[in-house]
This record gives sequence, structure tokens and C-alpha cells, in this order.
Amino acid sequence: MGRRRKKRTHNKGNATPSTSNGISGDPKSFVIKHGSVGYSLTQLVRDMRKVMEPNTAARLRERSRNKLKDYLVLGPTLNVTHIMAFSLAEKSPTLRIIRLPGGPSLTFRIERYSLMKDILNSKKRKRSQGLEYLVPPLLVLAAFPQASSSTPPHFNLLLKGFQSMFPSLSPHTLSLSSARRVVLVHYNQDRDSIDIRHYLITVRARGISRRVRKLLEGTTTKGSSVPDLGNERDVADYILKQAGVDGYESASSYASDIGEEEGENKIELSADYLGRNNKKGEQRSVSLEEVGPRMELTLLKITEGLPGKDGTVIWHRFIKKSAAEIKRMKAEHEGKAQLREQRRKEQEQNIARKKGQLAGEEPSMADDDEMVDEGAVEDEEAGSDWDDEEEVSEEEATEEEDDTSEEDE
Repeated sequence: MGRRRKKRTHNKGNATPSTSNGISGDPKSFVIKHGSVGYSLTQLVRDMRKVMEPNTAARLRERSRNKLKDYLVLGPTLNVTHIMAFSLAEKSPTLRIIRLPGGPSLTFRIERYSLMKDILNSKKRKRSQGLEYLVPPLLVLAAFPQASSSTPPHFNLLLKGFQSMFPSLSPHTLSLSSARRVVLVHYNQDRDSIDIRHYLITVRARGISRRVRKLLEGTTTKGSSVPDLGNERDVADYILKQAGVDGYESASSYASDIGEEEGENKIELSADYLGRNNKKGEQRSVSLEEVGPRMELTLLKITEGLPGKDGTVIWHRFIKKSAAEIKRMKAEHEGKAQLREQRRKEQEQNIARKKGQLAGEEPSMADDDEMVDEGAVEDEEAGSDWDDEEEVSEEEATEEEDDTSEEDE
């Protein structure tokens, strides 16, 4: 019986990778922790991997000996476009968003954060995780200043940095059922910080109360698809009775229950959506349910290139330089870049020259072998003469021994 060939891990060639929105080249990311960060920040890294799914390494395992340079080198080979590196500084945690393969790098200070479990524990009704993480989230940028002559130049880089981390939207190819999550990036002008939130999109029937919805959708708090009516004499008792209160709810409370849940977010579905009875053309109420994590970030600096390499500081929060200093630093960086390029060319020329020398030495090495063989023949002839002399000397020694023995007699 022949040996079974593996099929899952084999390379299928230069096939176009499948994307979520019909656009080739969806961004991929590594979410890692750098150095010793503790349990809480480690859990934040895991939560951010959930946010970035499915275009991230969800089961990436870091080791203590792994350095940031290892991920910078390995990332481009795996078509990774972004690295989110969490580390713990002396004052507060930091986050670096690195664009591969050539930068730029954005460094943030994490002012405060909340984990997924903290957000879910604060809710009255917890929602279990479903298939929402099989598709990438939708990015919403809010309260950022409009591009103008008075807008600081680093805002443009900041916006592009967040936009490049998520797949671009194409209204013509995006299906309605793939819109399941939202990542909100909000600029707080008062604190000059950035708030990040993560939501799930919930679509429900409008115009009905919560208890009627449970009957129609077949959802209950105990996990059964059929509500428990054993303690009720009539279905009206279940629909109109308030939970935990004897008596029936009034029309005003019924209307307020409907109004609080719907509000102004009434839409007509343009296509079929996930869930029971969510068909095209139906009136539905759309709401956002926060699942975490939360983060408040303060931008510290933006640099060109990758960490570990000498790159120009495009913007810094605390250090301000004059035009002359910026000009001098640019000249220094350009000089270093030219020197680096010159050394690279010299190395390439040296390698080519050595390869040419090795290619040209192949016939000369054969000649040297012939010369060695001729010398070996001469040595062999000289060695034979030397052996003859040794044999003669041995014969003379035996004759002398015979003469001496006769004299003794």
C-alpha cells in the first residue's frame, strides 16, 4: 500500500487568496506581546486577536526567546501587512502598529482598557459567541477633523494607518450577511486621544414586545426553543404579564418597551440577513451590542521605517524641533542611507568578483593536479634510488660483520 500524501498543508501554487469582500489582498496581521507584560495585558492581546479575525494569526504562540525582529523578518514571507505589538513600559502599556514591509510605525500609549470578559460581565443579558468572527469587521472612523490646511499633517497618516488594517469596503460586492461586526475608532478632541470599541450588529423584528419576539423567534433565556407556559393559564398571561410582578402591563408600558428597543434605527432589509424571518423587504430594528475590548490610546510618535532601524521621526508629541534641526536630521539620514546603499553595492561587487575568480580557477586547478602528479612521480623515482642505497649499505654491513667474525676466530 502506497504512502498517504498530505493534502492540507501542501502549497497549491500561486492561487489568488480568497477574500471576504471580493477584493484581492486583504490585510493580514500579527497581534503579539513583546517582553514581560503580565496576565491582564496578555488577555488583551487575545481579545484583540478576536477583533482582527479572521485575517490574523488567532493561535499564534509567542516564546520568551522570540524578539520583535523575528516577527518583522517572518511577516513579509507570510504576506502579513501589519503587526500590533503590545509591551509594558515603566509608566503604562504601549502599543505599536507597524506597517510591513517598509513602515511607517505608530506608537501609542494605552491610557486605560477593558477586557471582553469585563464588558460581558457588566451586561444583564450575555450573548454567546456565534459565527460573527468568520468575517472581518466594518471600520467606522468618527469625529476625526476634516482634511484642510489647518489640520495637523499627522492626522492623515493616523487615518490611513487604521484604514489599512481592515479590508476595504466595496458596496457592489459586499453582501449584507457579511456585515456582522463593527470596530469604532473615535477621536476624542477634549482629551486628544483615540477610543476603540467593538460591537456586534443585532437585527430584530420591529413593532412587537420582547415576549412576543421570543414566541416568534423561538428564543428563551434557558436555551430551549419553546417558552415554558406551565405556570400560565393562557398565552395572554405570558405575553402581558410583567416579569416578577403580579398583574398585567399597561398599554403605555408595552409601547415604551417597543420604543426603547427600536428608537430611530428602523430600516428595510435590502437582502436576506442572518436570523429567522429576516427576509428581503422586511422592516427590522438594528442595534449595536458592545462585546469589547475597549481601549483609550494616546499617539506618542510616528516614525518612518521599522523599529530597530534609523528612521526619520515624522511627528512626536513631546519633542519639537526647528526647521534647521529637521533639515540637518534629514541630511544625516540621507547620508546614512547612501552609505548603506554604497556598502550593499560593494558587497554585491565583491560577491560577483569572487564567483568569477572561482569560475576561472577551475581549469588552473586541473593543471595544478597534473603538476602534483608529476612531482609525485619524481619523488617516487627519488625514493627508489634512496631504497637502493639503503640495500647496498645493508650488504656492506653484513660483509663487515663476516670479516670481524673471522678475525675473532
